[in-house]
Amino acid sequence: MDKKTNFIKAMTYDYPTEIPVGIHFLPAALKKYPDEILSIVQKYPDLFGDIDDYMYDPNKLAPTYRLGQTVDEWGCVWTNIEEGMEAYVTEHPIKSPQDILDLKIPENRDGRLPHGFMYLRILDLMGFENAMMEFAKESREIQILIDKVVEYNCYQIEVALKEADEIMFFGDDLGMQYGIAIGPERWRKYFKPAYKKMYDLVRKAGKYVYMHTDGMIYEIMPDLVEAGVNMINPQFRANGLDNLVRVCKGKIPIDLDLDRQMFPFATPKEIEEHVKECVEALYLPEGGLALKVEIGVDVPVENIEAVVAAVDKYRFYKG
Repeated sequence: MDKKTNFIKAMTYDYPTEIPVGIHFLPAALKKYPDEILSIVQKYPDLFGDIDDYMYDPNKLAPTYRLGQTVDEWGCVWTNIEEGMEAYVTEHPIKSPQDILDLKIPENRDGRLPHGFMYLRILDLMGFENAMMEFAKESREIQILIDKVVEYNCYQIEVALKEADEIMFFGDDLGMQYGIAIGPERWRKYFKPAYKKMYDLVRKAGKYVYMHTDGMIYEIMPDLVEAGVNMINPQFRANGLDNLVRVCKGKIPIDLDLDRQMFPFATPKEIEEHVKECVEALYLPEGGLALKVEIGVDVPVENIEAVVAAVDKYRFYKG
């Protein structure tokens, strides 16, 4: 069975042959450990596939991973101070409520929906504090801004659907380390309808919706499913294993983001125990579980080897 078919079976509780595994190296990690990572990739061909995807090439970096500044289609200025790491927004185009009313949606229709395409887009446009003030006031303008971003995203989704595979991938970090900044109720008021409008386009086209979202979001995971998400990629550390078991097991398919916050500091044995604990707690033979590994620049080589070996071992877990 090919990887995509197995992944869809896990996503739909259709008895996958193994637990799907995805491993991602941040470009800065590829730059720091080119030979070591290449050796690991070659050792586990079933996990990684084409080795060219794991060779650092500065010419292939996304604009926000390159040194310097770049301006996105909305007019947000992104500043990068270390090649291979993600930039952050240092200039926000919206300074006042009137700027929201004057804002024009971008004209490009290239089908691109970057990470942070909805909720984080509001923060990028306004800045965190200004956005939180507008949500606290429940102002007319914040709803207008959300509607403008949704309108643009719907245009982009319609373009992307023309060449989309069976699964469309979306990413937007809805939580902080210890909760949702605007609270679950305001999130349901402002953002649940927004995501539903966008994801309805995908579902009506017969595609699956996969959504990555960092932060503590277990309270709204059922809402994301109601909005059209087929599989959620939540963080272990921010949500807690007990919450994920209670909310998701047998009910919400997840691609579990293993504890990247422990990878730099744990021993190889602790990493294997972590993977084992997660699989034992969340596994069902019918599916609903995949495993995601993200390797940052601060993870030592022995721990990279440990987590890769652990997911390779436990992807065949059968209870």
